[in-house]
Amino acid sequence: MALYVKKFGGSSVATPEKMLNIANRVLRDRKPGDKIVIVVSAMGDTTDDLLDLASQVSSVNHGREMDMLLATGEQMSIALMAMTFRKLGVPAISLTGPQAGIIAGGAYGKATIDDVKPDRVLRELEEGKIVIVAGFQGLMPNGDVATLGRGGSDATAVALAGAMHADMCEIFTDVDGIYSADPRHVKGCVKMKEITNTEMLEMARLGAGVMQPRSVELGMKYHIPIHVRSTFTDEEGTIIREVCTMDGKNEAVRGVAQDAHAARIAVLGLRNIPGVAYMVFSALAEDNITVDMIVQSVRNSNDDKTDIIFTIEDTDLPDAKRVLEQMRDEGKLEEVIYDDDTAKVSVVGAGMLGTPGVAARMFGALGRAGVNIDIVSTSEISISCLILRKDLDKAVQAIHDEFFPAAKAE
Repeated sequence: MALYVKKFGGSSVATPEKMLNIANRVLRDRKPGDKIVIVVSAMGDTTDDLLDLASQVSSVNHGREMDMLLATGEQMSIALMAMTFRKLGVPAISLTGPQAGIIAGGAYGKATIDDVKPDRVLRELEEGKIVIVAGFQGLMPNGDVATLGRGGSDATAVALAGAMHADMCEIFTDVDGIYSADPRHVKGCVKMKEITNTEMLEMARLGAGVMQPRSVELGMKYHIPIHVRSTFTDEEGTIIREVCTMDGKNEAVRGVAQDAHAARIAVLGLRNIPGVAYMVFSALAEDNITVDMIVQSVRNSNDDKTDIIFTIEDTDLPDAKRVLEQMRDEGKLEEVIYDDDTAKVSVVGAGMLGTPGVAARMFGALGRAGVNIDIVSTSEISISCLILRKDLDKAVQAIHDEFFPAAKAE
C-alpha cells in the first residue's frame, strides 16, 4: 500500500480521449490499497486561449481578474477527469487548489505556495476515492484565488506530496525524463537515470523547462523523490533525489540548459556611491521582478560613474520599464537601455567544483561556433553566458558536443 501523487500536464489531458487513457493507465498501475492523488493542468492550449480572450477585452493585465479567469482552465480539467473515472466505475472527486488546501502568497499571476493543509484530500482518500486536484492555483490570505506562474502545477503536485508524506511524486510530461539538454533543440542528448536536487534546481533555474525551480525546492524541503516520466510510454524516466548513485558522478557537466526568455537591461551613468545598486534593485523587487545575471563596473579608475547591467525574464520587461522610467523621470537615473533580443546558455554539474578548465572549454566551444558572449555569470555548480537570441540553438549544440562527445558520435 502506497500514496502516490501523479501530475499530468496540459498536453496529457488535451482531449477526453487522452483523459480516458490516463485513467486507464492509473487504474492499471494501481495496486490494492494504493491511494492516488492526481494533479492536472488546463487542457491543451486552454490557458493561451484564455489569455487571448483577455487581450480582446483589455490590454492591461488586471491581476486579480486575470487569475480568476485563468483558474477556470484547471477547474474544467479536474471536473472532466473526475467524470472519466466515475464513468469507469471508480469513485473520484475533483478539488480546486483552495479546496485541496493550497495556501498561496505573493503577487497575482506568480504567487508562491506558502503552506498546504491537505485535510480534505486525506478525508476523500480515506473514503476510497481518487482525488483530482487543480494545479497552478492557490488561496490568498484575502480569500482570492491566485495562479502560481509557469510550471505551477508541478509545484502543486510536489507540495501536496510533501505535506501528505507521499511515497513518490510522479511528474508525467511529453518527454520521457530529464536529458543532458533539451531534446527538442539539441541532437544527441543523453537521458539521466537520476539527478540530484541541487543539480536539477540549478538546471531549472537556468531554463530547463522540464521542471519549475520552486517544485525542486519543495522536493528538497520535504525530502520527496520526484520521478519525471512520459505520459505516453511505460518507460522509466529520471528520478530527482537528494543523493544519487554513481550514475553520472564522474561527469564534470551533467547538463546544458537554455533560456530564450532573458531580457537585458543596462542602467548607465549611475553615481559610484554606496547604496546605488540597492536603489535600483529594491525598486524592482517591490514590483516582484526577479533579477538574474548582474554586472556592475566603473568606467575607469578616476571616474565617479558606474554602469549596472542585469537580466530579467522578458515577461517582466514591461513592468521593469515602468519602474525604471519612473525613476529616470524623477532624476534618479540618467540612461536606461533595454534589449529583448538576448538568451542565456548554461552548463551545470556538481563535478565542476573540483574540475579545472570547464569555463575555458565552454568559451572555446562558443568561439568556434562564432557565438559572441555578452555577460558571464557563475555559481559553484554552473556557468552561464548571455548571448544573442538568434545564436541560441547553435550555442547549445556546440556546448553539448564539447562535453558529451560520445553522444555526438552516436
